[in-house]
Amino acid sequence: MTEPHLLVDMQDITVSFGVVKALKGVSFDLRPGEVHALLGQNGAGKSTLIKVLSGVNERDGGSVLIHGRQTNFRSAQDSRDSGIAMVYQDLSLVPSMSVAANLFLGREPHGPLSFVRSKPLVEAAQAYLDEQGFPIRASAGVASLPFAYRQLTEIAKALMGDIKILVLDEPTSALSAGEEEILFNTVQEVTSRGVGVIYVTHRLQEVFRISDRVTVLRDGLNVGTHNTADITMEKLVSEIVGPGHERMAQATLSIDEGDRRMVISDEFAAAATRRTPVIELKGVQNGRLRGVDLQVRPGEILGLAGMIGSGRTEILETMFGLRQADQGEVLYLGKPVTWRSPRDAITAGVALVPEDRHLEGLVLGDTIAANTALPQLPHLTRAGMFNKGEATRRAKGAVGDLNVKAPGINTRLKNLSGGNQQKVVFGKWLVPEPKLLLLDEPTVGVDVGARDEIYGIIRRFAQKGCAVVVVSSDLVELELLCDTVTVVHDGRATTSVHISEVEGEERLHHLVQESAR
Repeated sequence: MTEPHLLVDMQDITVSFGVVKALKGVSFDLRPGEVHALLGQNGAGKSTLIKVLSGVNERDGGSVLIHGRQTNFRSAQDSRDSGIAMVYQDLSLVPSMSVAANLFLGREPHGPLSFVRSKPLVEAAQAYLDEQGFPIRASAGVASLPFAYRQLTEIAKALMGDIKILVLDEPTSALSAGEEEILFNTVQEVTSRGVGVIYVTHRLQEVFRISDRVTVLRDGLNVGTHNTADITMEKLVSEIVGPGHERMAQATLSIDEGDRRMVISDEFAAAATRRTPVIELKGVQNGRLRGVDLQVRPGEILGLAGMIGSGRTEILETMFGLRQADQGEVLYLGKPVTWRSPRDAITAGVALVPEDRHLEGLVLGDTIAANTALPQLPHLTRAGMFNKGEATRRAKGAVGDLNVKAPGINTRLKNLSGGNQQKVVFGKWLVPEPKLLLLDEPTVGVDVGARDEIYGIIRRFAQKGCAVVVVSSDLVELELLCDTVTVVHDGRATTSVHISEVEGEERLHHLVQESAR
């Protein structure tokens, strides 16, 4: 029987896409003022379920009650009109417009002759952002914002108006600790007003911090709903990965406890220090960097920690030829280089996995085979003829080597889960093997199982002698993966520590906070 005060009551929801059954009789509910976490690996059915709630996906069977009333949303607008606000991983902002224009899109204040009054719009947007505690300039263009600030803008937009139900899909995937606090405070504030929050995440530590209840989906089924206070991390991970995956469960548990890291032998470390750095920055300055000194040797994994906007991504962009050094020197394999474009860097053996895979890393409407061929198109083309056989061989190799779960290499990227999409981004760089691998938030929006696989992929690159640079807002991830971590602040590389000097995430967090003072 339906509880009388439920905001959402979904019963026996079934959804099919052709012969694939995405949801097989899933039930889920949400109470006023609670945070209900929704968990599961990529492909478990989480996105399908919330898209049924939002009116994007139609259900084949089952019922959806909102505020106790039977509903059958035909569009996202129907859902919004019922007081449901959705924040997806795939942001819906208009990059060419300002933050203010995005917040008030469709509700702009108009003056005479129906012209939009831009000054009042910006002032109203800034007042709202300040009130909510979002550190964003309303006048800023969305395209110029770091990904994390675009994510916060999307959340701010969702909170405007009279909402009763807020759905957050991987809201902290690219946020640093400071931005996470803003989000958590916002969630606490809206739930105090009776708003119910559905919180989709792969970061299990957040579940225990912020949620009241948790539901786990696996293979389109609800395998358990629990009060968060009554379940352990170990039990939660076991439900997510399922029976027969005890080793994956144990590895995932270790990752989320932050107690497993890559161990480098003393012999390997000593040999690495004697080898010429793959890349070295000496006093590099440009529009964003201010005298950066860094070096990364073969087989080394260097982590870059810091607040959003600190210059971490700009260091990668400089290493990849997206930014030029106005002063200082970039040495690659011991020789000064001036890359005019990323093509020069790619030809030299540099690979980049960007922060936003949908916008910068993949062509979602194209196939796995086409995407894996992209970086090496000049080498796969002779006399204007594309070597389809070689491209096919490379794509099959990437799918096999990286355990990409897909029907075949002609599967379109938009039909893959987030974790498998990210594996394809890595797969683009398998042949030829890179000498320098640059990673910007490499596990954003990736589930616990796929995340462990990606960590294994990163280590394999390093073990083959590739130098790796990792930017991550997840300090546990940096502690787990890296040999050395360098803190970046205001365009400068400040403190560097060997991972043996780090005793837990708190030490790294302290270093980041100290650099910002």
